[in-house]
Amino acid sequence: MGLKEKLSEDLLLEEEVVKQNEIILFNDDVNTFDHVINTLIDVCEHSPEQAEQCSLIVHYNGKCTVKTGEYDDLKPRCSKLLQAGLSAEIV
Repeated sequence: MGLKEKLSEDLLLEEEVVKQNEIILFNDDVNTFDHVINTLIDVCEHSPEQAEQCSLIVHYNGKCTVKTGEYDDLKPRCSKLLQAGLSAEIV
């Protein structure tokens, strides 16, 4: 195995070690589209277009992944979504 292949293999192994979690947002019959969109912009740092798309996916599919990353980054974001009255969980 050449040096280039070995470095590529090591990089792939490092990427596998970093566990990526997701915040899943669930549909509800309480919150308005505007509230969900504004909350996603504020908490998850979505663009307005991205937040609108996620809100539509949640509405029609029942749920949507709204943020992916390391657990330590997602935990406070998920807490803020819950405090805003949204239904979300980290998986």
